[in-house]
Amino acid sequence: MEIILILAALFVLLLAGVPVAFALGGLGIGLLIVGGFSPLIAPKGTLSAMDSFVLVAVPMFLLMSNIMLRAGVGKDLYAAVQAWVGHWPGGLAVATVISCGIFAAISGSSVATAATIGTVAIPEMSKRGYPRPFVFGLLAAGGTLGILIPPSMIMIVYGVITEESVLSLFLAGIGPGLLMMALFIVWSMIYAILNPSCQSSEAASWEERFSTGLRALPTVFLSGFVIVGIYMGWYTPTEAAAVGFLGALFVTGAVLRTLTWTALKGAVLDSMKTTVAILLIVAGAKVFGKAIALWRIPQEISMLISDNIHSPSLLILAIAAVLLVMGLFMEAMSMMLIMVPVLIGAVTGLGIDPIWFGIFFVIMVECALITPPVGLNLYVIQAVGDARMQEVARGVMPFLILMLVTVAAITFFKEIVLWLPFHL
Repeated sequence: MEIILILAALFVLLLAGVPVAFALGGLGIGLLIVGGFSPLIAPKGTLSAMDSFVLVAVPMFLLMSNIMLRAGVGKDLYAAVQAWVGHWPGGLAVATVISCGIFAAISGSSVATAATIGTVAIPEMSKRGYPRPFVFGLLAAGGTLGILIPPSMIMIVYGVITEESVLSLFLAGIGPGLLMMALFIVWSMIYAILNPSCQSSEAASWEERFSTGLRALPTVFLSGFVIVGIYMGWYTPTEAAAVGFLGALFVTGAVLRTLTWTALKGAVLDSMKTTVAILLIVAGAKVFGKAIALWRIPQEISMLISDNIHSPSLLILAIAAVLLVMGLFMEAMSMMLIMVPVLIGAVTGLGIDPIWFGIFFVIMVECALITPPVGLNLYVIQAVGDARMQEVARGVMPFLILMLVTVAAITFFKEIVLWLPFHL
């Protein structure tokens, strides 16, 4: 009964429009007081949540992403990819997916990926006869690659919560990320073949491929340098974020010369706002997590699950169903910070690898990003494409199914997730 009342109170606060950080932190303080525990646990929890070297990566990766976004590298990247694959069946859609994947490896943000590539791809694909719902759905789903293909903000937060290696999580995200990209590409090509209105672009000359590729090369090199450096052990993920930020300044300011002082100030301001929002949510979740731990809520849920669910597969199925429902009215970071502390004990108790569970959780959170009415990527694409929500929601359904196919694949073939972290 206590579990139901606490969750009901949390959902009432969220549905009432209380900011997530204050809903979590306020409810946590209330639980401490009602339970007879010292309220001083709250400020201590807040300080401990902020005192994390790993979390320093969040503002650095956000600065890297926003500088690239403001400097217009998405346009150069899309033009280069389009020059190589635009003449294929569904070539513009393929170029969009590949561009989303590459920019995801730069930004680590689904919203930034969807907004950046969407700004360039929507006019181009619409001009070539692609139906609007398909275009919007492709971009909303392609943007979700930003939190699966490393570096990823949400993986960093998951690593902080569970005390798992962020590097292992980054490695684990590569296989599923490439699989999802492949599924999106195959479906886009099939869709274009079945819809004669979808026109391919003219085959680019080798001179055009060379010139566009040369302009996009510094951006791709920066992305590769950051990721390879993490995997080779040249620097930690946090240090890699700083390298990426400095590299973004160099590439956009000195090489491409597209970064202005106005754009830089805007990027810093946007990064500051997002960083504050994320850290406040992390702090509130820390207070809430300590409170429910003292109330023994995670232990009771673990006992409830162990008494009624004896199969890891059934547990994963139950969690997937819960997350799909929660995704209808909660955003990604909130789902992560509310559910992971509650579930991680039961998950590890049934022998489920926490690294694998992190990737599973991230993909399910990706589904939340494109499920109405709260899916953030839907609103981003709606704003960028001046679209109706019905168009975006209708177009995203096939891609949501493909994402669930990816979940099924990593559930039955766990090596897709675990091979790189344990063999590289």
